[in-house]
Amino acid sequence: TVEVDLSMDGSRAVLEVADNGAGISDEEVDMIFGRFYRGGEEMTRTARGTGLGLYLVQQIVEAHRGKVEVASTGPAGTTFRVTVPGFEV
Repeated sequence: TVEVDLSMDGSRAVLEVADNGAGISDEEVDMIFGRFYRGGEEMTRTARGTGLGLYLVQQIVEAHRGKVEVASTGPAGTTFRVTVPGFEV
């Protein structure tokens, strides 16, 4: 399950995306936005991918003067928060 929430914090748009997956280990949180980084064990991984998804998200958000971060993670899932300035309601 994925939940998406969009809100305003002053003139900043805040997008939160939460899942109920296995979470991200503390050791990996600092690496997940790296180019070509793929979490988990290479020999046992079943999911396909290039490891570019979160790297590209970060590059796009930063190009818009925003910030992307892991808001929370644990065995009940992970929440990512994207904050972008310069919006008016």
